[in-house]
Amino acid sequence: MNRPFYLALGILLMAGFPTTAQQIVTLRECYEFAAKTSPINSEKSVYDQIRQMKESNHSKGWLPTIDANGSFIYNSSVIDLTEAMGSLPLPGISDMIRPMPHEQYKMTLEINQLIYDGGTIRMAKSLEMAEFHAQEKQTESDLYKIRSQVNTYYFNLLLLGKQEELLNTFLETILARLASMEAAIRNGVIIPAERDVILAEKLGLEQQLFENGLQKESLLKVLSNITGFTFDKNTRLVIPLAEVRQEQTLSRPELQIFDLRKYQLDVSMKLLDSKRRPKVFGFATLGYGNPPGNNFFKDEFAPFAIVGAGVRWNVFDWSKTSNEIQIIHYQKDLADTRKADLSAQLNRLLETKMAEIKNLEARLETGSELVAIRKRISATAGSKFENGVITATEFIHEFNAEKQAVINLEIHRIQLALSKVEYLNISGIEIN
Repeated sequence: MNRPFYLALGILLMAGFPTTAQQIVTLRECYEFAAKTSPINSEKSVYDQIRQMKESNHSKGWLPTIDANGSFIYNSSVIDLTEAMGSLPLPGISDMIRPMPHEQYKMTLEINQLIYDGGTIRMAKSLEMAEFHAQEKQTESDLYKIRSQVNTYYFNLLLLGKQEELLNTFLETILARLASMEAAIRNGVIIPAERDVILAEKLGLEQQLFENGLQKESLLKVLSNITGFTFDKNTRLVIPLAEVRQEQTLSRPELQIFDLRKYQLDVSMKLLDSKRRPKVFGFATLGYGNPPGNNFFKDEFAPFAIVGAGVRWNVFDWSKTSNEIQIIHYQKDLADTRKADLSAQLNRLLETKMAEIKNLEARLETGSELVAIRKRISATAGSKFENGVITATEFIHEFNAEKQAVINLEIHRIQLALSKVEYLNISGIEIN
């Protein structure tokens, strides 16, 4: 076999093994991961199961109720018709009349069927649905609070990632400076002791990179735990591009809870009204006893049946319903008050956050100018150092000033992105 064959074989083998692709994860995806991973998320399915079971129970109100009863009664005194009949001018009639029994034995099966309930069952099911939506929104509100935790670790990782990128760039600059110093030292332009100052800066940068890696690893583990998503060193987090407006409409889940609670109270009033309406029902009794049914003159065990219909209407309840309706009106007023108070608090937070955003935008403008100036100063200092005009310590001073200006600029840029995200979170607006 010749050399080209081995080369082709090597290419095929390398193609057979996929390279590790860089994972790109957005902040919104982290929100979704965290919400799905949180144990609170399972509450939604539990609430739905409870709702379905309660609605099923309400629907069964239309099914007939069946009760089995049994009784034994002893009467010490019963009607005696023999004396009354004996006074009639009919010979032998008193002997034909049997006395009524003192004992009564009865076993019955009673069946009741609701025919018209005034809409009570329908409104009870509507109330269960309203309560479910309120509980579902409460769960959503609790999950919404997890976003602040995600923001903390997500943006700290963004800062560490940008810091790592900048430190590597500065380390490359120092390594290049060390390489160029060798010729200057040989030519006597720079004394060898100056190399130690640059070497010390190199070691300092390497130490910062090592610490950066440890912090990054720790935060990635925490973010993985919160979101349930496996982050590694190949994961790239994207800086969210959030757009904010001065006048932002509030749509927080907490505010929506108040609206749902008010709707729930409205349904409760309708349920109270339906309970005051007349109810129509049918009934049947199937029994076996002695005497059978209401035939008290038959002293023997025999089956019997009773069938009928009825109306039940509570025409006067001593203002109980009106009082309950008034209580519901008070509860709705309390919900409006709480909602207004929360809206005021959120608007104050938005004003504070907007001031923070404007401050960071102004600092970014001046920061960009400062970085440009520091880069020119650092470049001039580097040229002077190579020509032996200034010492390594003086060069490192200007180099560090440039480094700090660049790092501060990137910190402010990420802080601005965080402030905009927090502004949208306060408003309840989803980020892209």
